[in-house]
Amino acid sequence: MATINTNSGAMVALQNLNQTNRDIEQVQSRINTGLAVASAKDNGGVYAIAQKMRSDVNGYAAVGNSLDLAASTTDVALAAGEAISDILVEMKEKALAASDSSLDTASRTALNEDFKALRDQITTIVDNAEFNGTNLINGSVTSISALANADGSNTITISDQNFSLAGGTVTVAAAASFASAGDASTLVTTIETSLDNLNASLAKLGTASKSLDIHKGFVGKLSDALEKGIGNLVDADLAKESARLQSLQVKQQLGVQALSIANSAPSTILGYFR
Repeated sequence: MATINTNSGAMVALQNLNQTNRDIEQVQSRINTGLAVASAKDNGGVYAIAQKMRSDVNGYAAVGNSLDLAASTTDVALAAGEAISDILVEMKEKALAASDSSLDTASRTALNEDFKALRDQITTIVDNAEFNGTNLINGSVTSISALANADGSNTITISDQNFSLAGGTVTVAAAASFASAGDASTLVTTIETSLDNLNASLAKLGTASKSLDIHKGFVGKLSDALEKGIGNLVDADLAKESARLQSLQVKQQLGVQALSIANSAPSTILGYFR
């Protein structure tokens, strides 16, 4: 039936052209963003999953920062402890030399001055062995904790090790000195006990530092795996989208031609009245 009121061919051509234009907009959006799923409108289920995974990735970034902070604090304490261990070794040498009963008073006094200078250096090291305001070896804290997972429900705890003079680990008194061979001999025994205690504490700190490093590596790998998973879910295949864009552009041009032909169809009715 020939009619000028209803052009069904033009309607169909217009519908197809509009659909092609919408497809082109979608492909262009994917090319511009690099994402096949850029919003919940594209695919609600996949978008929700990807957002949850993005939340975990950001959480693991915070975990990594927390682990770095704890590791740095522990490493500072470890370095200070090693320095104190070296000082105790020197102090033992001075005390052992002074325990020689054949030593004259002047020489023993000189050794005692060296001994006291080394003793005071331990206090200086302990007081300054802090990172970001936290000192793990002066008894000011009982422990520090680092985040271990993305929701903060698990932590890694590192206990403090008090290296202060007469603090338990180091049994040398804050005013320790010697005036006789007997005093020096007693201090040798005290220093040996302190070294044993200190070495055990250093082993604990070393193990804690290593565990933090291991967990940091694991968190990094886990975060990378999550990012790869997000990419698999939402990233667009740009080679495929480029090919599809070219196809749609040709389809769009053909659609315009088809619409033009359909719109010109009613003009043929004029031929019936000539």
